[in-house]
Amino acid sequence: MPVDPTASDAPASFPRRQAATRRFTLGAPRRPSISPDGARVVLLRSRAGDDPVTCLWLLDVATGEEHLLVDPRELDVPGEEDLPPEERARRERVREQSGGVVEYALDAAGRLAVFVLSGRAFAVDLAPGAHPEALPLEGPVVDPRPDPTGARVAFVRGGALHVHERATGVTHVVVGPDPDDGPTVTWGLAEFVAAEEMNRYRGYWWSPDGTQLAVARVDDAPVARWWIADPAHPDRTPTETAYPAAGTANASVSLAVVDIDGTRAEVDLGDGAEYLAGVTWDTHDLLVTVSTRDQRRVDLRRVDPDTGDASVLASDTDDVWVDLVGGVPAHLADGALVRTVDRDDTRRLVVGDEAVTPPGLQVRVVVDVDGDTVLFTAAERPEDVTLWTWSPAGGAARVGPQHGVWSGRRAGGTTVLAGGDLDTDGTRTTVLRADGSTVPVASHAESPGLEPAVRRVATGAGGPSVAVLLPRDHAPGSGRLPVLLDPYGGPHSQRVLAARGAFLTSQWFADQGFAVVVADGRGTPGRGPAYERAVYGDFATPVLDDQVTALHAAAEQVDDLDLGRVAIRGWSFGGYLAALAVLRRPDVFHAAVAGAPVTDWRLYDTHYTERYLGHPDEQPEAYARSSITEDPGTHAPARPLMLVHGLADDNVVAAHTLRLSSALLAAGHPHTVLPLSGVTHMTPQEVVAENLLLLQVAFLRDALG
Repeated sequence: MPVDPTASDAPASFPRRQAATRRFTLGAPRRPSISPDGARVVLLRSRAGDDPVTCLWLLDVATGEEHLLVDPRELDVPGEEDLPPEERARRERVREQSGGVVEYALDAAGRLAVFVLSGRAFAVDLAPGAHPEALPLEGPVVDPRPDPTGARVAFVRGGALHVHERATGVTHVVVGPDPDDGPTVTWGLAEFVAAEEMNRYRGYWWSPDGTQLAVARVDDAPVARWWIADPAHPDRTPTETAYPAAGTANASVSLAVVDIDGTRAEVDLGDGAEYLAGVTWDTHDLLVTVSTRDQRRVDLRRVDPDTGDASVLASDTDDVWVDLVGGVPAHLADGALVRTVDRDDTRRLVVGDEAVTPPGLQVRVVVDVDGDTVLFTAAERPEDVTLWTWSPAGGAARVGPQHGVWSGRRAGGTTVLAGGDLDTDGTRTTVLRADGSTVPVASHAESPGLEPAVRRVATGAGGPSVAVLLPRDHAPGSGRLPVLLDPYGGPHSQRVLAARGAFLTSQWFADQGFAVVVADGRGTPGRGPAYERAVYGDFATPVLDDQVTALHAAAEQVDDLDLGRVAIRGWSFGGYLAALAVLRRPDVFHAAVAGAPVTDWRLYDTHYTERYLGHPDEQPEAYARSSITEDPGTHAPARPLMLVHGLADDNVVAAHTLRLSSALLAAGHPHTVLPLSGVTHMTPQEVVAENLLLLQVAFLRDALG
């Protein structure tokens, strides 16, 4: 029998527990760093599975002993509500849902950590018994980072980059604002699209000797201004947001190399460089990665830090787009260049001029380079993300389990392995010493108390990856089940993974009386460049067709699925896909819940949207095919649709839902709109996250009869 989600028994408590534990991630170790000698591991972890205050910990690799370095509750700092706006924006971009020490930076030796709490900067020595000290800096301090020697700390305040000399206590402005800089100019911060779409969250980088910095200058003046208001509080001034929507101007971004005394050299980023994608500065080179606006060319430029002159070291081109891959470029100890290329329909690791990983092994991210050993994640099967090393002597070799979703770090011969699989709860973290022995790292995360029963469904070569989850008390043949598709379905994210945590919410929905189908179709990662590029010029047709293919394959291979009662739910791209499904295929889909959906791609940002659909002035037909605000009324019958949107969302703004709602109303299409006051693209608020699940179940049950 379906479980009543409003009852007080254990299954009904899952939404509350999932919300309170931030999807059961609180208390788990995260963001480890290893000292260059491999002797110390630094990591973040809260004290309990329902504790959102993150602490900084030190693990001695030789002894396996852990030491608490920083507990924010023991420091005299105000609450999280005093975060400067730049830090709030950074946390939204990285989807940070906890508080306390959520980020830290180390010196080159791994003996000093610098972090910020409520806009105040602190430093702590990485040694047992050390106590954090507040740096004598006026706030608010944003993104403090020690130089490699640990003698200085750089930070951003008021749009200018400052450097604090620890020995003398003197702090001075290194660069910005210039006399001709207006209020729209910042030095040392990442612009919106860099943080949201390129995974570049920083705006400055220390030289290896700590005497210079590469600093990004961002001018938001060309970017259109949007206003994010909270209708529940009409007395509050709307928040001004510089949002570069598709087809509109980006921020003007340049780069300079600045000496400690303020002397600077402008870096030549090259012709056609619209995006500053990344900066790498190690003992071998200062390398800058830039991309054209159409993203069909990505150049790696070698920079002379004294003059700013630059030359192209490598250039990748593609008729569709060139992906930005995390962790590259990098260097081996001997200076050999490490990067990736797409070749043989495979993302391959390249060292020097040689592709060193085989066709079919899809490199995901380069995690670390330790001497002549490269640590990276890769996929042999779409549902697995496993950890690998490559070295000249040993070639490519897997580290840790063959299946599951894993990542790690490596330095000084020490490796941290973290991840999980379908057989165990949560994240398991282990330190692998250079001699092969291991040290388990404790996790305080709560157990979900919910074991997903995942059944894989075959769809043939080139078909979507599909998983089905049934109610755990369902007896085959006892009755036909309404079907709920639970996809994301878009670029950069997978739902069908060999990890238990990926299916917790889907299993909970199944236990409410649904057969849940989860599918990764064309456009999702892990299958190779051609599979990802299949959505170029059309976000709608391939992704929706693959959901229909997945549904029919599931019905053929799993008994008791009722194709006369099919619903779909999703958030962000998944919300777009859910709304798309009931509007374009009402013959298949009978109800939908669309959370924070992109309904008109002209309202989404430049870097993401133009990669897949091109510039709207040049490819208007791609936007017409992919957007759904003009779909209402063109298909019959009208299907029940719930639209959910956070009114404080600055990523997928609420205008997407409001414009679709207006079009639905004009077409006479009944629908439900659930506005979430004060909620951003994330929904970390405990009550909101819990009740969203309960309301969705109630809506879907009613809609499907």
